[in-house]
Amino acid sequence: MYRYNEFDKNFVLSRVREFKEQIQRRIDGVLTENEFKPFRLQNGLYLQLHAYMLRVAIPYGTLSGNQMRQLALVAEKYDRGYGHFTTRQNIQYNWINLPDVVDVLTDLAEVEMHAIQTSGNCIRNITADHFAGAVADEIEDPRLTAELLRQWSSGHPEYAFLPRKFKIAVSGSPHDRAVIAFNDIGLCLVRNDEEEIGYKIYIGGGLGRTPRIGRVLTEFVPKTHLLGFIDSILHVYNRLGRRDNIYKARIKILVDELGLDEARRQIYEHFESIKDSLASPPADLMTAISDGFAPPDFSAAEAYDLESDFSLSTTFKNWAETNLTSHRNPNHVIVSVSLKKPGATPGDASSDQMRILADLAEKYAYNELHVSHEQNIILPHVPKQHVLTIYNILNDADLAAANIGLVSDIIACPGMDYCSLATARSIPIAKQIAVRIDELKTERDIGPLKIKISGCINACGHHHVGHIGILGLDRAGVENYQITLGGDGTEVAQLGERTGPGFPADKLIPAIETIIGVYLTNRQQREETFLDYYRRAGMGPFKEALYQNTARAA
Repeated sequence: MYRYNEFDKNFVLSRVREFKEQIQRRIDGVLTENEFKPFRLQNGLYLQLHAYMLRVAIPYGTLSGNQMRQLALVAEKYDRGYGHFTTRQNIQYNWINLPDVVDVLTDLAEVEMHAIQTSGNCIRNITADHFAGAVADEIEDPRLTAELLRQWSSGHPEYAFLPRKFKIAVSGSPHDRAVIAFNDIGLCLVRNDEEEIGYKIYIGGGLGRTPRIGRVLTEFVPKTHLLGFIDSILHVYNRLGRRDNIYKARIKILVDELGLDEARRQIYEHFESIKDSLASPPADLMTAISDGFAPPDFSAAEAYDLESDFSLSTTFKNWAETNLTSHRNPNHVIVSVSLKKPGATPGDASSDQMRILADLAEKYAYNELHVSHEQNIILPHVPKQHVLTIYNILNDADLAAANIGLVSDIIACPGMDYCSLATARSIPIAKQIAVRIDELKTERDIGPLKIKISGCINACGHHHVGHIGILGLDRAGVENYQITLGGDGTEVAQLGERTGPGFPADKLIPAIETIIGVYLTNRQQREETFLDYYRRAGMGPFKEALYQNTARAA
């Protein structure tokens, strides 16, 4: 993976020193909380319901074992013994004391980590496919692009105070595992007719109170023009994006107001004005980035019949069916570690669990881990002969939930348990759904089904793109949950459709059971997934079952 050079190290340490002064001024009362806010946001520090929350950057979700071990230390030393992995492939600590922040950042800097630009109206942590560098369908490792953009955007003087936060995601494969259509800029690596690698660029995607599927700005941009195009998009947005209304400030609103054709015209006009003066990134920089993502030496892994191990344990076989993915090298697999054991908080990992994951990476998986946008941990390169050993260790650590892509693999935002913006609870709802499905023992029969839960309209739980999406709202002081169906965050992106009126908390789990029951009763065959059935049958059968049952219950 990419390692810091001397500039990176000095840059991070200088930011820690600068922020230390602002923290002391806040502690001394020289700064009010409102005056302190812009300083803390530029350094990943939020004020939540109960305490400060620190969001630590994990660029494109890639970690070494040593870095994961340091995250465990931070959780143990400064928090309450756990961290929360997020949909931006970062980690959050929810119980940080302000006087400890500089020590936390100093400890992170020791292992080439920081919290810069994980908040504020700037270019946030750039995300990528969590299977980057490992899958066979990859045109190119998207982390090379993400790292180039990280270096270009970190501390960029023109884009430190954009109209609103700005998110970029990169996919290296035709199959989108990075939700690029719902980012401010989505980049998909493609080949043109001449087999040249470049980018298909989407702009104006996003969720929140005004969800939009990203619109295609261009089908192909050569790699040499990427930074110029990104700069031109941001230039137009920074100049014309609204600053009078926080709810209308994202680039998706600007594209709505201008229209895609006019937005494209202005972006191309700016690009044409600067392209002759653009210099390509230095060759030594690109070499350093490329070398940083050189694949491990896969030749040391022996040929191994993994299926022979399945006869040893049914639970191991079930786990393998959901949590293993084919690797581009036939002697390896990709292992997805679920942080979604039924009854647990989605995305949380204890210090002990983080250390176990670090050990597994170092001993059995070339010292590399990825954080997925679905709040799980990936061991991207695992020799097949080590899989059973890894499973047994994960099982002992309560990390062997066999549910990747299934009902209990739920994305949930922090909701009212932590977030000052939330209007309803998310975490307890996720736990209740997962526990109920576990009680019914129907999860494997249901098959692939993504549930995503948000505790407010800001949609941090990505409910709009859940096969079943749940949005918690406050209705006259009572938590009420809207349900959407048919959302999809892949290359065939789709926003979910509301079923109708929402449900109080005590009626929500029965409603979810009703939805799943409609699918199980009416699917044409077991191979027809929930999303396939919804696309075939539409909303009608679900709405009829939901609201007839509601009327009977009333």
